Amino acid sequence: MFRTFLATITLAAPAIVVAPLPSHAQSDYPNRIVKIVVPYGAGTVPDILARALTTGLSGRLGQQVIVENKAGGSGALGTAWVVRAEADGYTVLFAPAVVLSVLPQSRNDTGYRHDSLVPVCQTFVNTMGLAVRPDSPIKSIGDLVVTAKQAPGALNYGHPGVMTIPHLAMEEFMQAAAIDIKDIPFRSGPLTIAELLAGRIDILSTVIGTEVGQNIRIIGVFGEKRLAHLPNVPTFKEQGYNVSPASFGGLLAPPATPQPILSKLSAACAEAANYDLYATTAKRAGQPDDYYADAEAFRQRLARDIESKARVLSHLKTQ
Repeated sequence: MFRTFLATITLAAPAIVVAPLPSHAQSDYPNRIVKIVVPYGAGTVPDILARALTTGLSGRLGQQVIVENKAGGSGALGTAWVVRAEADGYTVLFAPAVVLSVLPQSRNDTGYRHDSLVPVCQTFVNTMGLAVRPDSPIKSIGDLVVTAKQAPGALNYGHPGVMTIPHLAMEEFMQAAAIDIKDIPFRSGPLTIAELLAGRIDILSTVIGTEVGQNIRIIGVFGEKRLAHLPNVPTFKEQGYNVSPASFGGLLAPPATPQPILSKLSAACAEAANYDLYATTAKRAGQPDDYYADAEAFRQRLARDIESKARVLSHLKTQ
């Protein structure tokens, strides 16, 4: 059903014919400043990581690489701006997969589709998790499921906004566990932590890393494996639920960008993502050791994420 849906919107889109760049322009690339658009404000995690990546990219491409913030529409504004940019490799996007896997499928005002950009390289992976107060009787995912089934709808959970990955991760888990927990959206991750500690919400779905220094207890992580800094917290899979959504992303470019240019960007990104400055910044941001993936692995993961989010969004629309 969901493959049919994706195929339908792809076929329904008007054909776009883009003239290829002259071969000499491709071989000379880059001969001027390369701009990385971040569709969020300055100081956000994507912005911090993008700026750390520019140093390595500049050295390997032989040209200055800069970051430009174009915030708005939960990331849709900056994404649409890159989609409309000339496909010459001088304007690329640094963003999480949500801008393609969620926004165009949940809204009709983005101005682009799920396949309007192509992966260049993956450079970050944010893991989600569920947290409770230290005094909560819920000490595991099993406890949570039992409690929720004993009193459907009695529990509530907080998240940093509708259609954010923490929100969708919890919704996917609830589908898998066949439970009903009321969601309460907030404007930011720190605000949800304050509400949890104040006792106004029972569960918190959050990006792992935002809990550092806070007096809360993580009861499960949505990951393929345990996190190095939370070795005693089991994954949802270990606790019986095959649910592991994550917020991953990196560099993306318009699909009409010539392959030689995409290849140059990908090669530069592979080195820049492992450059000391970026690796240190990524570690401080709570990134796992395997945050990097090449264009093909990024493409395959994005395709799976688009289908996965389609199922979650379809369920939400029927509620």
